[in-house]
Amino acid sequence: MAKSPDLAALYPDIAAEGSLAAALQTVAARDGISVPFQVSESDPLLYAAVASTVPHRTVLGISGWVVERRWSIRGCEAFQGLALVDGWTEDLTQVVRAAQAWHEGAELADIQRAAPFVHLTGRYEVEVAEHDSAQLTESEWQHLRTEARELDWPEYYALIEAAYAEPALRCLYPFTSHWTLRFSTNTRPDLTVVPMCLDAHREKPYTVSASYMGEVLAETTTAEEAVAAAVRHLPQAAD
Repeated sequence: MAKSPDLAALYPDIAAEGSLAAALQTVAARDGISVPFQVSESDPLLYAAVASTVPHRTVLGISGWVVERRWSIRGCEAFQGLALVDGWTEDLTQVVRAAQAWHEGAELADIQRAAPFVHLTGRYEVEVAEHDSAQLTESEWQHLRTEARELDWPEYYALIEAAYAEPALRCLYPFTSHWTLRFSTNTRPDLTVVPMCLDAHREKPYTVSASYMGEVLAETTTAEEAVAAAVRHLPQAAD
């Protein structure tokens, strides 16, 4: 059986404070910053959180790693629970600055400016009260485009860009399952999945399938051809 990590040895300063939240408060106070960090009841040395003053954001989750000394953050939009910001750092001061900006409702780009380790997922904020499906759809497309651009996978990036350029697909809500591009006529949390999928491969043609890991409807050599084939196979209701 694997030995449990010695968190007190990895994070002696956190252990001395009694919790990650308390340690973050100490760092904040040292820098003249006031942030209401929340203590984790389940694992106080590894986890903390801070709420936002704007209603369309969840708490910013802060977590310590168990194999090396560093911390991750994740902040989501409130309706779908999808990440707007994430990232990791070895500097607690950076975590505090990101938490302060998140708590005060700073613009996403301003959070990254305050704490450069912050990674923007490409999603943008939509007021939950409005629940604008068109904006939520566009936000998710921007996330997929950002994610694809950051990958070392040109075929996948080409597929995402070609799909986004096609109006018949761009109006659908996109999501992925194991890097298979899929679509829904509704936004999360209640997806109505369109029975058609697109896959990119590093050394094989692009494929269009009737369903996830289902019957292959077409194989093409370019992303644009795959998208055109996907449009031809769209169910009438999704057109």
